[in-house]
Amino acid sequence: MLQVTIPSAQRTVFGKGPMRRLRMNGTTPGVMYSGGKEPLPLQFDAIELFKKLLFIHGRNAVITLEIEGDSQGTRQVLVQEIQKDPVSDLVLHVDFLEIDIDKPLDFIVPVEFIGVARGVDMGGELQVFKTSVRLRGCPLDIPDSIEADITTLDRGEAGLTLGDLALPDKVTMLDNAEMTCVQVQ
Repeated sequence: MLQVTIPSAQRTVFGKGPMRRLRMNGTTPGVMYSGGKEPLPLQFDAIELFKKLLFIHGRNAVITLEIEGDSQGTRQVLVQEIQKDPVSDLVLHVDFLEIDIDKPLDFIVPVEFIGVARGVDMGGELQVFKTSVRLRGCPLDIPDSIEADITTLDRGEAGLTLGDLALPDKVTMLDNAEMTCVQVQ
């Protein structure tokens, strides 16, 4: 799984007006939630945060928050929600969820189809039924994507099922393994 480090600082101002002033000065507010603990208000350099979020867009990533002024220093988090301005697409606020890196979590991981199916070369049509799978495992064990080699698929065959996909050790699939992922008609 992708790992990214984002520098941040604890935020001491609250409310609509102070948040607007923060944004005007190139800072983006955010919050880190921890199960059962008080939420930790944070602030980020807007440009640095935007670059990092753009880099991880659409992918599962474990983020290491380097929090200035925090007793723990760094925390492992996932992005929970990103609020953007609907017109300018600027990041207005980010919510993070602190995680335990050693506890299994559920993730949705894309399936990447590798090659050209033999049946497609013979005039068949590739039918894709599933482009992602639900996996459970420790965050660092989860792959960025699952590769599916489709070069051997012929027309009229049963196709490739989710159970045919190769998963890393310590990772389990939550979807039905009998479900057809792709076939050639």
